[in-house]
Amino acid sequence: MTESKPITVLVLCTGNSARSILGEALFNHFGQGRVRAFSAGSQPSGKVNPVALETLDKHGVPLPAEVRSKSWDEFVAPGALGTTRIDYIFTVCASAAGETCPVWPGHPTTAHWGIADPAHVEPMEARREAFEVAYQALEKRIKAFLALDLETMSAKDVATAARLIHEAAAEGEQ
Repeated sequence: MTESKPITVLVLCTGNSARSILGEALFNHFGQGRVRAFSAGSQPSGKVNPVALETLDKHGVPLPAEVRSKSWDEFVAPGALGTTRIDYIFTVCASAAGETCPVWPGHPTTAHWGIADPAHVEPMEARREAFEVAYQALEKRIKAFLALDLETMSAKDVATAARLIHEAAAEGEQ
């Protein structure tokens, strides 16, 4: 029996310091080897928000290997992931969703899951609460997405399911 390649996911946000880092970690954690996730930003801040790391640690979610804030340009270059292509791209902030994205090799399925930015909430205790809200929102969506039979669904069906997952979760969060 041959082992199938993991599903690859890229989580995008403008700064790649908070929500996309949470998404990368959660996809890898809950994907349990079925998923290989990465994150990047259109205008990376150059540093990971320490409250993102604190939030992941609080929930026992391991940090992505070599976690860092990086540009999405790293994933566009030929051979960026070796021979792996990106299967799914999720934008988690409105500005990244509205930007002109690169042409991704392999034309991955894309979806937008808008999550409120916790990175600049003040005071610090409110910021921690905002990160917890973002964590919970992403966890709910990612678990629902990973429950899908992604290996057999069409790209169109996956895109529709991802949109419906976000809509249902967002409705429940209001």
